[in-house]
Amino acid sequence: MRLRPVLILAVAAALAFQEPAAAQRKKKPPKEEITQTLEVLPDPPSAVTADTSRLVFHVSPLSSKGLLSQQVRDGIKALWRLNRGAHIVRLRAWVAGTGDMRRVSSIVSEMFADKKQPLPVINVIQVGLLPMDGAQVMLEAISVARKPQNPHGLAFVSGQAGSAPIDPANPSMKVAHLAKKGAADLKTALAGVQLEAKDVLRVTCLSTSLEDYNEARSAVAQEFPQAALAFVQSVRAPTSHVVECEAVARLKAAPAQPVQFVQPPGLTASKNFTHVVLVNAPKLILTTTQLCFRAQDADVRLAFQRLQGMLEAAGSSTKHVLFSSVYPLTEAMTAKVRAIRFEFYDPSRPPASTLLLFEGLPSLDASFGVDVVAVPK
Repeated sequence: MRLRPVLILAVAAALAFQEPAAAQRKKKPPKEEITQTLEVLPDPPSAVTADTSRLVFHVSPLSSKGLLSQQVRDGIKALWRLNRGAHIVRLRAWVAGTGDMRRVSSIVSEMFADKKQPLPVINVIQVGLLPMDGAQVMLEAISVARKPQNPHGLAFVSGQAGSAPIDPANPSMKVAHLAKKGAADLKTALAGVQLEAKDVLRVTCLSTSLEDYNEARSAVAQEFPQAALAFVQSVRAPTSHVVECEAVARLKAAPAQPVQFVQPPGLTASKNFTHVVLVNAPKLILTTTQLCFRAQDADVRLAFQRLQGMLEAAGSSTKHVLFSSVYPLTEAMTAKVRAIRFEFYDPSRPPASTLLLFEGLPSLDASFGVDVVAVPK
């Protein structure tokens, strides 16, 4: 019983010691929350320079899995597997559906940065349809292999077209016969420069319909069985039937000049484009798509002036373009581009070219886009 006061005093002293410590803990300011800083992704280049002799060409397989972002990621992974060590320097994305096309460039930047690989130039074009339900993107890649693949250079072949008006009494959109015409003209162009179907590395066919896609694709694939093949519908609501097929082939022998413009026999020569351009220059320059905003003549000129700036920064110019891909969204813009482009291109050596209507571009304000392959000055 005599110990009870002592115990009481001890407990009281302990509590008195703890209370200030507890009070101090309560008075400590809360820790500041850590704000996550997202890494700023690098912008893709406006142009890249690549070794002509080492270029290889691939097309990603179509997929209906997921939405646009997942399909872009899966397509890039598939291209990496196909490349076997080659690094991609140019991507052209054919996008269908309602996904945000601007995501394509962001995803490419993110994936290549994660791999610590140099970014490729990126060209994003909206098409009317891809030949698989649920597919939203098809990727074409140009890559640089570790060893020479094209020791004598490359041939760039303009889009060869089969076309026919739409018959209101028979609105069928079957176009396999036009695909056969385009493939036959490609073979004629190749034969004119002593090349064969087995020399073709990639064929891209731009069609106004996929109604009989299997037959149309088969007609082209049978003619060029070793080529990577892309086949897309360029617009949703065409005003005529068209299938236009462009190609890149490996040369068997070096041309007489580093760059040679050829109008082969058997095809109608045009002052607006060259059917085949042979190139054995050591380097090629590949550009991103330069967009035109609005639709006045001055706007078209400004787009080509910006393209000129891209090329000059890379050591070239619009006078040294050997292949031109133009993506107008209206017939009116097609006419304006045709009227103005030779203020910039060399009219004595018109580049090989593909020019037909497309569904859209990454900016809603864009009226046409253009990207090119050029040689250094």
